[in-house]
Amino acid sequence: MSEPTAPDFGGRLPVALTVPGGDKAAISALGWQAVFRTLTEEPGLAVERVFPDKLGLTDGTDPRTRESNSPLSSFPVIAWSITFEEDFLSLPRTLQAAGVPLLAAERPSLPLVMVGGPIAFLNPAPIAPFVDMFWVGEADDNFLRLFETLKQLVFDGKDKETILDAIKDMPGVYVPGRSKTPVKRVVSGRTGPLNDPAFSCFISGRAAFRDTLLLEVNRGCPYGCRFCAAGYIYRPPRHAKLDELKRIVEIADPPKVGLVGTALTDWPELLPFLKWLHGKKKKFSLSSMRADGITEELLVYLRERGIRTVTLALEGASERLRRMMSKKLDPKDFLNAVRLCARYGVNHLKLYLIAGWPGETDEDYEELTEFLAEIVRIRSKEPGGKKKQFMRITIGISSLVPKPFTPFQWAPMMDERSLTARMKQLTNMVKPYKGVTLQHDSPFQARLQGLLARGGEELAEFILLAAEHGGWKKALKRWDGDPAAFLDHERGEDEVFPWEVVDIGVKRDFLWKEWLKAKEAQVTPGCPGIECSKCRKCGMENV
Repeated sequence: MSEPTAPDFGGRLPVALTVPGGDKAAISALGWQAVFRTLTEEPGLAVERVFPDKLGLTDGTDPRTRESNSPLSSFPVIAWSITFEEDFLSLPRTLQAAGVPLLAAERPSLPLVMVGGPIAFLNPAPIAPFVDMFWVGEADDNFLRLFETLKQLVFDGKDKETILDAIKDMPGVYVPGRSKTPVKRVVSGRTGPLNDPAFSCFISGRAAFRDTLLLEVNRGCPYGCRFCAAGYIYRPPRHAKLDELKRIVEIADPPKVGLVGTALTDWPELLPFLKWLHGKKKKFSLSSMRADGITEELLVYLRERGIRTVTLALEGASERLRRMMSKKLDPKDFLNAVRLCARYGVNHLKLYLIAGWPGETDEDYEELTEFLAEIVRIRSKEPGGKKKQFMRITIGISSLVPKPFTPFQWAPMMDERSLTARMKQLTNMVKPYKGVTLQHDSPFQARLQGLLARGGEELAEFILLAAEHGGWKKALKRWDGDPAAFLDHERGEDEVFPWEVVDIGVKRDFLWKEWLKAKEAQVTPGCPGIECSKCRKCGMENV
């Protein structure tokens, strides 16, 4: 049988940009769309999209591109954008459905399988045996140079070995077994403003965020919460320019704009931008906001514009736990934000917490019980406690997954039984209160995420078993490894981690000192917002 061929792209290098999760999830994701835009603007590339479902299929058949319906296997470069550890499963399933050998060692010739996205610079190790190369970091000029080099090498007829040897030490490139490690994360623009904010290429009624232009307001976070990987792998924090965001909106002309960022209320231009959007007759929505950034002026304006739901992150059940994570949130500010929400007609207040902290106790959750009672009391004294303007409260609980490149990379993860007991306790906590509901994640899924986040290349076998035998739970029964060995003990100071093939730019010594401070519940100041070269307090090297 002859090899499947892609259409004639007129001397351009065919690249299949593959995003797991199916159409709805893919169109709602932002990172890969920034990559798609960058690559499609390069005249030497022919980029087509593939959205495989959980089984690695598209529209119930072998994976094919959206643009020309070409088989995935016909592309010399298959570029994956992977955001979440659970999406590791899509990689072998899709390759198998496409008829492409699963392991890189079994692919002596093209296609070249590459992976980018947060996973590539958080911990690429578990999927390294499937992957020929990773892109480590953000898409900058080096990203395009890589593809220009790939095009030249492919069109010159070079074999795969020659191609990998030629690119293995380019900036941002990690070729397992070949590159000099650790590979430094590439940062677009380095310090200063965010000059390349991500935004949606595709505005669709089929997306999870229907008919919405997702727009990145800031990247990184100045607060340095010790559990948050995004706060470390996206350092230094950067804000987009107001004029640039206006330009993007005017070109896209969407019916609605969804603002995305880690700390939206820290952006000094937030309210002026929202007023500008309203003047352009654009609806808008905001992701989670910090409680201490919610002012009366901002909330009144949001309600005037029809915003009915506000999301606040409390994170820790007690002040001690919030100090452990270096949350830097005054409980009075949080309660004041609740008061404003209840006063000015917010219909639905969402609160987020994390459970499963190292050394947490029942006393921490007794404090939370008292705090919730105070939240309900405040609601009862405001219009949000009245029948016609009743404010529903939903508390979302997630399990702590100690992530690579955070101070908690040394921390143990709570076992599944203890997490389940804690979730049951929290569920019972809200039962006495009218209009207060609680939702929590699956402790099993959280432990799975922890295993995939913290494992090395030996997890490739586990991922293969899951791909072949119907999912993660069935794979655990067949796998010879022990998840507890990866999750249940505190790591030693000098233990070498599998993810340290990457250098995110934050010194290991800094992270270790932060872990010691976490155990003592000592808070570290956040980013002071001055020029990075004059500060160097966040552990960054070579800013």
